[in-house]
Amino acid sequence: METGAWRKLRGHAFVMVTKTKKSVALPAIIDLDSLDNIRDSLIDLVEEGPVTVTADAVERVSTNALFMLLSAADSARKNQFEFAIEQPSAAMTSAIERLGLAAQFSGMMRG
Repeated sequence: METGAWRKLRGHAFVMVTKTKKSVALPAIIDLDSLDNIRDSLIDLVEEGPVTVTADAVERVSTNALFMLLSAADSARKNQFEFAIEQPSAAMTSAIERLGLAAQFSGMMRG
């Protein structure tokens, strides 16, 4: 999937700048052992363009992992890129609600 925005070129013409949406699939268990790999992937992606995180396989997620996702979303937003979490599992949704983070995640959850 591609997204784009119109940009002014030297004040005269408009050019469509297109960025390809990148995707990361979360593992079943997101704990301290898996955070480094996920974080390393997200650090690069949020600098390059829109990011989609697929979360349908998540069975268990740590609090630190949820805060890492919020941080990645904030970085993407600062870079003016979309950050979405698609198909969050019931376990992930439950953890978000249990920790009182539903409002912070609401704008990025899809499906």
